[in-house]
Amino acid sequence: MKKINLLILSLLIGITARGQSINPLPDWAFGGFERPQGVNPVISPDSTTRFFCPMNQRMLDWESNDTFNPAATIHEGKVVVLYRAEDKAGKEIGKRTSRIGFAQSAEGVTFDRRKTPVLFPDKDAQKEFEWPGGCEDPRVAVTPDGLYVIFYTQWNQDKARIGVATSRDLITWKKHGPIFKKAYGGKFNEIWTKSGSILTRLEGDKQVITKLNGKYWLYFGEANVNVATSTDLINWTPVINTDGNLKNLISPRKGYFDSNLTECGPPAILTDKGIVLLYNGKNDKGAEGDLRFTPNSYCAGQVLFDKNDPTKVLERLDLPFFRPMEPFEKSGQYEAGTVFIEGMVYFKNKWLLYYGCADSKVGLAIFDPSKKTPGDPLPF
Repeated sequence: MKKINLLILSLLIGITARGQSINPLPDWAFGGFERPQGVNPVISPDSTTRFFCPMNQRMLDWESNDTFNPAATIHEGKVVVLYRAEDKAGKEIGKRTSRIGFAQSAEGVTFDRRKTPVLFPDKDAQKEFEWPGGCEDPRVAVTPDGLYVIFYTQWNQDKARIGVATSRDLITWKKHGPIFKKAYGGKFNEIWTKSGSILTRLEGDKQVITKLNGKYWLYFGEANVNVATSTDLINWTPVINTDGNLKNLISPRKGYFDSNLTECGPPAILTDKGIVLLYNGKNDKGAEGDLRFTPNSYCAGQVLFDKNDPTKVLERLDLPFFRPMEPFEKSGQYEAGTVFIEGMVYFKNKWLLYYGCADSKVGLAIFDPSKKTPGDPLPF
């Protein structure tokens, strides 16, 4: 009887058997996400695949160094992951060339990969924005009529810009260029922008791009979370303050896991409780950050916006629902630890989250809405 009482007491005060605190999530949040045993990472670097690079004018091993930060969607009943890949040229993060690879799976765990990238710096109209850094960190979603829209970072190793491209098959893409090139005379095309998470909804068992108040909505931002609107999915107009600057919807918080930056994650989702945006939070160093988490580590948070006003924050998690815990999430080219979320799909009544592991590999975690569980346990 004493053992039972102690167990109940332990659960009540929120302590797990491993000496970590339980991390309950509110009813509006997605999670917890569980890492399936024995399958991660699901995508790793491959030094045997080669393609002819139009920028370098030679054959090269385009995904030999790192494969990470993936987008995800469904095509013809299969999960497709579009992952960022880097070759071995360059010496550090941001100094190599990135390309987007294609991987397909019937069950979401074991992937068949194309031998060549599907989105890469080419001799095209986007050369000034994509040479030599390439195409980074995609997010993808699909319209109800089957048009796939990808938002990715165009990186010329000088200024990062959000670019957009469209496709019907996820393999052949039409690049449309930077999304802010027209709005306000191109003012926001000249600043650093990344990470576009378009608003979606579940339509039956399909996650599709949706309009709200007659417009498409795109959350974006790295230092802060901002938002833009569009009527054509190609040209976007940021929401600004009366002073002409970007309207910050959420920002880093001193002493929290997201004290250094708040960077948008997978496509946002319109639910009956509001709009849920999953985002990446970077922990600051020292007293500026949350001392429970490693300085400079990336953990994942969630924020709830009003379903009638996508700019109005209703709630925000104070603790990460997903954090670096496994060895493959704390090794590689980002040893501080990173679970960088960009791809999430609804597949066979579950949410599959694909994420970058320490900027080196791709991992998978699964949320079953019928069995809602706590988020990742928290260290004391």
